[in-house]
Amino acid sequence: MRRYTPKNLLTVDANAKTVKGQRYGFMTGILYLAPSTLSGHNVCPTAHLAQCDRACLNTAGRGAMSNVQNARLNKTLFFFENRDAFMALLVADVARLVRRAARKGMIPLVRLNGTSDIRWETIPTDDGRTIFDRFPTVQFYDYTKIANRRDIPANYDLTFSWSGVSAFAQYGQRAIAAGMRVAVVFKDRGSIPAQYMGMRCVDGDDSDIRHLDPQGVVVALYAKGKAKRDTTGFVIPIMAA
Repeated sequence: MRRYTPKNLLTVDANAKTVKGQRYGFMTGILYLAPSTLSGHNVCPTAHLAQCDRACLNTAGRGAMSNVQNARLNKTLFFFENRDAFMALLVADVARLVRRAARKGMIPLVRLNGTSDIRWETIPTDDGRTIFDRFPTVQFYDYTKIANRRDIPANYDLTFSWSGVSAFAQYGQRAIAAGMRVAVVFKDRGSIPAQYMGMRCVDGDDSDIRHLDPQGVVVALYAKGKAKRDTTGFVIPIMAA
């Protein structure tokens, strides 16, 4: 791997799904890190248990390019090896996104865990405040497989990421009991039901603007990339109600 210090951290509307958010007036910046333990550091603490590490979208789309993988590795190592500088750059990137969105008359939206599952609410920036406190009027959002996250800032929206693997079931049930919105990956569009686990399904591939979805629903996604070949149970293979 070629080592270098990243000049920026957020990728803005380069994702096929986040681009769809532009028609609703949103401009989305996403932070992509090297998932699971690819960097030698674990940024997805429940990935092995949920077995989503095998079907991860890390290599989907532009992620298949070696320079993109190299960039994600460098960002991850930068996060662990020079945390203060990383957070200062993240603050600068969010501020840049806010200005860019304003120039275009759009609303900035930030997803910090594009390919990771870090508890950002516990991480201070260079002045001791969290990124959410630094930008109280900016909407942040993420998908997470950590069911017991607490003290979530008002401007940070979380959707629980489901896995059908039996060993992970207790965490999914905990999220449902807490009334969380739950993202479920189905094998294909044809296997997506109108309801799942007693909850109404909404289209999760129409856009990635999750904070506008109600709580207590299933965000239905269909498998892409490696997930199409998943046999672990992470992807739901059949229609169920």
